[in-house]
Amino acid sequence: MSLTVSQQKPIVSIITATYNSGETIRDTLEAIVSQDYPNIEHIIVDGRSTDNTLAIVSEYPHVAKIISEKDQGIYDAMNKGISLSTGDIVGILNSDDFYISGDVVRKVVDRMHADKTSALYGDLVYVHAKQTHKVLRTWIAGDFQLAKFKYGWMPPHPTFFVRSEVYKKLGLFNVSLKSAADYELMLRFLFKEKISVSYLPEVMVKMRAGGMSNASFKNRINANREDRKAWRVNQLQPYFFTLWVKPLRKLFQFVQKPNSII
Repeated sequence: MSLTVSQQKPIVSIITATYNSGETIRDTLEAIVSQDYPNIEHIIVDGRSTDNTLAIVSEYPHVAKIISEKDQGIYDAMNKGISLSTGDIVGILNSDDFYISGDVVRKVVDRMHADKTSALYGDLVYVHAKQTHKVLRTWIAGDFQLAKFKYGWMPPHPTFFVRSEVYKKLGLFNVSLKSAADYELMLRFLFKEKISVSYLPEVMVKMRAGGMSNASFKNRINANREDRKAWRVNQLQPYFFTLWVKPLRKLFQFVQKPNSII
């Protein structure tokens, strides 16, 4: 599949899905405000919050678009944001997450331009929900190799930037998958369609610890089923151990060290 790469200085659209995110959304907004890259379109897609989320968002004039309405979950909200975006490159930064420094977006653009790639990912750290300077585990994604997907690998989705033309050609998030829609999308883009991708070998995002797929053993079993469905809907066949190895890879994140100063 051939995807053209724009030679112009691109607009980067950042999509943030929110729902009663008053305790954390300010960190996300400040992370965008502090970026030294000027061409950013920040879109807030809110699930009709009942707390002070929208009041906080209204304090930040850089936000290009805000919608607040009921949705079918976070991936539906992401799809709405992508559909509203006008940028050349699209990134997702959820309301629990924030960029580690003010040069992240610029580095993304520079690297994608230099490599002439359609997507990019980097590394991520999980931090304490309240004390965000405390790193709990580190996700070093590593260089891209197609075969890694069959050994349970995936890149950290909050670090995943994609050219808008890819979404137009290959589609958005599959909302029928609950916890695995991000996995399915990256599996589809990178493994099935083999779009070109760069790896930025440094921590890009701080993510507050937690997540529905890891909350309990039952949720982990359900997540495994969702992961299996991600392969099936793409008519792909994993190894028999692929989806059991996938959650075990997280154990290494507790001993990995980041490639950059946090």
